[in-house]
Amino acid sequence: MNRELRPLVVLALPIIQAELGWMSMGLVDTLMVGSLGPSAIGAVGTGSILFLAVMVVGMGTLLALDTFVSQNFGAGRIDECHRWLFAGLQLAGVLAVVLMGLTFGLIAALPVFGLHPDVLAYLRPYLSSLVWSTPPLLAYAVFRRYLQACHVVWPITFALILANLVNVAANWVLIHGHLGFPALGVAGSAWATVFSRVTMAGWLWMTIIYRERDRPSGLHDVPFAIDMARVWRIVRLGVPAAAQALLEVGVFAVATALAARIAPAAIAAHNIVLNIIGFIFMVPFGLGSAAAVRVGHAIGRGDPAGARSAGWIAVMLATGVMSASALLLWLAPGLLIRPFSADADVMTIGMGLMFVAAIFQLFDGVQAVATGALRGLGDTRTPMVVNLIGHWAVGLPLAYVLCFNYGWAAQGLWIGLAAGLIVTGGVLVLVWHRRSRLLAQSGL
Repeated sequence: MNRELRPLVVLALPIIQAELGWMSMGLVDTLMVGSLGPSAIGAVGTGSILFLAVMVVGMGTLLALDTFVSQNFGAGRIDECHRWLFAGLQLAGVLAVVLMGLTFGLIAALPVFGLHPDVLAYLRPYLSSLVWSTPPLLAYAVFRRYLQACHVVWPITFALILANLVNVAANWVLIHGHLGFPALGVAGSAWATVFSRVTMAGWLWMTIIYRERDRPSGLHDVPFAIDMARVWRIVRLGVPAAAQALLEVGVFAVATALAARIAPAAIAAHNIVLNIIGFIFMVPFGLGSAAAVRVGHAIGRGDPAGARSAGWIAVMLATGVMSASALLLWLAPGLLIRPFSADADVMTIGMGLMFVAAIFQLFDGVQAVATGALRGLGDTRTPMVVNLIGHWAVGLPLAYVLCFNYGWAAQGLWIGLAAGLIVTGGVLVLVWHRRSRLLAQSGL
């Protein structure tokens, strides 16, 4: 295991920093619309997760590039890595059109969700602006998966730092109207996100062009030709990964929509706590991405023992991080919530949700890493099935019953979500243990 610890950590650290940078944009948006009141906080949080629930179909499908690029990179086939990059971009173009259409349909259907009127008034203009970030977001997903599978990760971190600076500046200008711009409110926050995502995609594309300009088997040596066979291979492997991500994100999106039916304070507290734990979750999620790459590299070079070691090191690191985060959520919930809102009802509800979140931190972390490690093996179907059962057969039904039938409100929703995560995390770690042990015993 010591042989895999250093390369995994070296790879994981910039990926984690990039993931934290990604989540920082959501935290900044929530903080900067806070002065508009609980309804605005609720609308930005609800709109973000509903949009993510649509986008995760595309971004999840493109996760298949982890497997194809990392295994070919491990085998020394750089030309094949380039062909997979081009196939990913071709698929991203198709997905952008489809997903933008779905988002516009979602916006039209918002009134039937029974959302609180004050939240709905902010939500529609926010989503109507945010939808235009779809093409750069999917392009960024392709560029990022390619670069990190080739062990090029620091430009990703820099892209997120740059995007965060753009996001903060644009939020300041557009939400309240500075430097002569109109005050756009929550729509201004959405446009800030659009500009930041264009920045991310543009920086990574320039990085790829610069890095490949003089290399043998560079981009200029591989034709950008339509390759439907590769596109369909990405779809076949990526759709289960997308379904798994959709099942996980979707259950929180449904829970968010349910919370938006309670009261503005409840949905504000729900979204604040979701932003905080989402920020923390980026650490194990980044470890999972690193595990996918390291496992894929080991498989590519014919080293099943190395693949097993990489996965288990990532699981152990996630266990330590999430145990510490659970302690933080348990001991200092008010300290974490107060910067977002001073509303007494929001604080009270949010502190209760923090205690529930502390319980499932460990399971949430290990399931993210186990999912990444299994993806490195080329297994995207098992996490999909486990998420379907854990979140949708166990977690969400229990959340609904506790919230509405027993009157436990937002805290009931979160207890149900916790139950689903506990089941999902426990089962996926067990699956990784069995799959990797059999692989190591068989010697590939």
